[in-house]
Amino acid sequence: MNDCLFFGRNKYPILFKNEPERITKPIQFKFENENENENEKQIKQISTGDFGTIFLFKNGKAIEYLTEKDSNQNPSKIQIEENIQKVTVGVQNEAILTKKEIIIQDIVSGHYSIYLLTSNQNVYGIGSNEYGQLGFDSKTLPTTEKPILMMKNVSKIFSGNTSQHVFLLNSNQELFGCGLNVYRQLGLGESRTGAYIQKLIQIQNIPKGKIIDIQCGSIYSIIKLYSTGYHQYNGLGKNENTFEFTEIKSSLFENNNILDFSVGNTHTLILTSNSKLIGFGNNEYGQLGTGNTNYQLIPIQIELPKLRFNENISNYHISCGYYKSFLYYSHFFSNLEEDLIKLFRRKEFCDISFKTKNGEIIKAHKLILKYRLNQNENQIEKLQEIISKKSIKESNQIFEMIYSNRIINPKLYSEIKEIINSNEKIEETMKRIYLNENENENEKDFIIERKEKQYKFPKLILIMRSELYRGMFLSVTEDKSNKVTDYSELSNKSFQIFEYWIYSNQIKEDIQITQEIIDELETGIDYFQLNQTNPNLIDLLINKFNNQN
Repeated sequence: MNDCLFFGRNKYPILFKNEPERITKPIQFKFENENENENEKQIKQISTGDFGTIFLFKNGKAIEYLTEKDSNQNPSKIQIEENIQKVTVGVQNEAILTKKEIIIQDIVSGHYSIYLLTSNQNVYGIGSNEYGQLGFDSKTLPTTEKPILMMKNVSKIFSGNTSQHVFLLNSNQELFGCGLNVYRQLGLGESRTGAYIQKLIQIQNIPKGKIIDIQCGSIYSIIKLYSTGYHQYNGLGKNENTFEFTEIKSSLFENNNILDFSVGNTHTLILTSNSKLIGFGNNEYGQLGTGNTNYQLIPIQIELPKLRFNENISNYHISCGYYKSFLYYSHFFSNLEEDLIKLFRRKEFCDISFKTKNGEIIKAHKLILKYRLNQNENQIEKLQEIISKKSIKESNQIFEMIYSNRIINPKLYSEIKEIINSNEKIEETMKRIYLNENENENEKDFIIERKEKQYKFPKLILIMRSELYRGMFLSVTEDKSNKVTDYSELSNKSFQIFEYWIYSNQIKEDIQITQEIIDELETGIDYFQLNQTNPNLIDLLINKFNNQN
């Protein structure tokens, strides 16, 4: 059964028939059992707007609840059977990305607009451009029903289901924004206070190394513990208007790693590593979960019922809608196997070719493949023989099974199970690559430099671990030659921990952890935008530090 808590406006749709419109304290959300037991499904993602909520499960199915359909106020419930990767819900719009989609890599909803990020790092916009949120003059292009190109060389999109502004981050860590700015929510500074910013403009005053995620409300924006915009309802976390991103200060955030945060229309919720749920802003419908409907002008800790998975709080996530909130358990935040499946198709990271029965060429990454095939060159030859008798579709399925360690096609799997290490996790494969680093030095294609010493890493591994490297290497305009990143700020011991974790997602057993190391690596993780893999590096360090002391 899932751990999923709900609080806020119990309307549009009514999710609890026998509860009031304002649910002010977190209560357990339960799915209605129909043809199958929904309670046994594991939640991957929740996206909620004003009139609808979509629950996406690990099995790729989803349930959508819409506004009431009859006099008994029963929500319209729709079962979506597609093989779904991500869902996003705005105020009166939504988008669903299926795993069959190769061109589109990400989807994000704004208030009345949808943004698409493609595999070649282009961003397209659809829908309303009333305030220039698609990056064009709103008088000449008020709306569009077809995707229009907004910007190239983009690594991430940031918007919100109630926001009419958007941020785009390029592979050089430069942030651009456009759209409604009447409340200073773009953070352009006091000199740029135009109501509409109808052309993408670079945001200059941003906290260095802090852009891992930006959450947008209707009148403000938040980068982790920095916010900008209008203080009405105080979703800013500070009792004054701001023209640019400035720090949200509270003793509740001291010595705490921010695991997840989400922004609704005018309220904000933040989850910290010591199991605190912190909220501030509009609480008209109880969406902060404080037990009342009083607005919270400063950050306040919210009392939570005992959670089933409390010992692993890093696997909880927050989803804020217009006037509602969900806190739910999901351990699928970062999926290395899914990343591998996407990346092995990109030619620039593949260095070994296979020919199908129809003569098509399919490429793979030799270093990863070598270890998935038990470090045996003969197994690669056997794989080539199998592929030579298969169609391109069957060949793709074979590689997906090799990379993901999942039985996608039982018949094909029976043909390859003898040559692959089918019980080994991706992290174990990476660790073996790390432990055999000298042997495979010529297959590592990216240099990290620190204190005049150079280290080589496979680009593919860095892409899977870090949003920074993902944007750098997947850019279509960026130079793909060897780059050098300076990690001199990390001590020898911290870098040793960092390097081992990059490959294995584990902490070396013989390492003594200090508070200085934890602080040092926490800053490094923020700056290099390392994915929140499961388990998180900082959580591992803190646990080991506590056990050692």
